[in-house]
Amino acid sequence: MRVLGIECATAACSVALFEGGRLVAGAFEEIGRGHAERLVPLIAQLPDKGRADHIRVSLGPGSFTGIRIGLAAARALALAWRAELAGYPTLALIAAMAREGEGVPISVANTAGHGEWFVQDFDPHGLAETELSSLPPERAAAAARHQVVAGSAADALVRRRGWGRTLPLLPDARRLLLLPAALLTPSLSPLYGRPPDASIPATKPNLVVSERGQQ
Repeated sequence: MRVLGIECATAACSVALFEGGRLVAGAFEEIGRGHAERLVPLIAQLPDKGRADHIRVSLGPGSFTGIRIGLAAARALALAWRAELAGYPTLALIAAMAREGEGVPISVANTAGHGEWFVQDFDPHGLAETELSSLPPERAAAAARHQVVAGSAADALVRRRGWGRTLPLLPDARRLLLLPAALLTPSLSPLYGRPPDASIPATKPNLVVSERGQQ
């Protein structure tokens, strides 16, 4: 059984191909922007162009654009290959990477938009203890309860609250097998962590005009 992992919800873009429970090949690039240009070429460089029986794709939270690009690519490949498709939470992957060899609960803090941080606590088994939140730095520092903090905002959060140990990690698809299987979901609803910056205007009620031109 082959599994293709796709992760492009943050400043990093990574892909990985697994077979029989081991990593066959993978790539990781910290690019900031440009996921649309890099994701498909990275997949194409994998053995057999990444063809797999199962596809695992990040649902976020993170970049709105990056999340949508990852989901679009995963859906297209799953349709073409008739592969099983499932999503996973980005912060859970970071927590899984952080707790490897640690065996302790982990707080994850990742950079969000508008000066906020995504924060969530995970237990020693990698399962979420708290709801995903996007918070201003002061509130995020108070919300992260564990000694070990992982993620792109880990250093800044620990400096603000004044205690703890940091693991400044970005999610990496090559570490996908560390993720608890219970966190995989067939639902591909993005985890944005906060409302979108733009909203659709409310629809105006339809006006009925009589034959005399009166509303």
